[in-house]
Amino acid sequence: MGLDMGQTVLQLDKFTQSVRGASKAREERLTALINSASGIDPDTAAEKTSVTKQRPYLAAEVEESLLGVYPPPPPLADWVVAAVDGSHIDVDRHLPVACYLLNFGGCVLTYGAKPDATLFSEPHLATTQEELYITDPASSTGEEMISGGLLGLVRTVKELETLANTIEQCPPNLPVLGLVDGSLVMWPLSGQAYRPYITDAIVGDGLLPVMNRLEGLAETRPVALAAYVSYPRSTEAINAVRCSLCPHDVTICTQSCNNRRSTQQPCNGANEFLDRDLFERLLEPGWRSPVYKTNSSVSRDSYNESNKVYFFYINAGEEIGRVEIPKWVAKNETLLSLAHGLVWDQCQRGQGYPVAISESHEQAVVSAGDRRVFRRMLTDSLERQGLTAATSQKDRSKRSPWV
Repeated sequence: MGLDMGQTVLQLDKFTQSVRGASKAREERLTALINSASGIDPDTAAEKTSVTKQRPYLAAEVEESLLGVYPPPPPLADWVVAAVDGSHIDVDRHLPVACYLLNFGGCVLTYGAKPDATLFSEPHLATTQEELYITDPASSTGEEMISGGLLGLVRTVKELETLANTIEQCPPNLPVLGLVDGSLVMWPLSGQAYRPYITDAIVGDGLLPVMNRLEGLAETRPVALAAYVSYPRSTEAINAVRCSLCPHDVTICTQSCNNRRSTQQPCNGANEFLDRDLFERLLEPGWRSPVYKTNSSVSRDSYNESNKVYFFYINAGEEIGRVEIPKWVAKNETLLSLAHGLVWDQCQRGQGYPVAISESHEQAVVSAGDRRVFRRMLTDSLERQGLTAATSQKDRSKRSPWV
């Protein structure tokens, strides 16, 4: 029997009625929180958020001000936006051979006196042992297959490498914004999910060299790197507010708080709010928040100083977006202004979302039909070589149901 839609819609209606009933009280709590946070001076916020490592929640570090709003800079005369996105077909354990496919799509959009647009798509089939496994340099038997979440991390690094290659080919006399979708923080590497040699390979041998390369490009002309997170669910800025208001010792905090809520006053005024809730109230279209430093353990412990990740929020017109930038952009007023202004321009052109990322996604996307064709091409190629293309019986039963 399938899903009972009649019972489901009754439960949905009950849920949305409860949300509506709580909305007024929620808005009043948010107003009170903003009023309290507005009274915190920048030095106090910076001091309190600089030592949050022992607290049971992730709070951004304040370096400008706790709250604040910054208008978009004046438009440029001529500029370039380069963006890259990626998709992949994962290793299929039901097939007799191991491989994965990465597909990178991108665009170079030139604006001003000589407008131009270039789109590209670059597939890469990974088949070698070096591409399929990350090996432990300290152990001849230590290795991890690149698939699932780990493949997503590898793809992120390769997207940035493709972006760096693309920016190197851009007109040398124009400022360039390099854009990627998602985060510059390798969040899955936090905690104990992967062994240290995996982090070293992904960050030390992959991510940081390409970010250093992009920083080097910025030494010869204005080049800014930014990652755009649409409709973010982060709470780092809200937790910075909570931390700045907190009068309690960290021992009380560890017993009373988690990343989403607190049982102590006044900290519980921030309960269940997201960063975007805060900045939907504060930001006009095109305006940005202060620049914060993420306290993610990945950025804090594994990134070199110039590439530690900072971020700000922007009212993109239709949503609050999170823009992540490396320190070498955050601390350079020219590059920070470039990132802010061109992200806003891209969102205006893309109906609330950066148009360059949208175009890159269209070039990169691997559809369900593409995946079926890829699988058929692989099995046909094996058979042409006289090799078995047998699949698992579980996979066969799913593809050929008999009831």
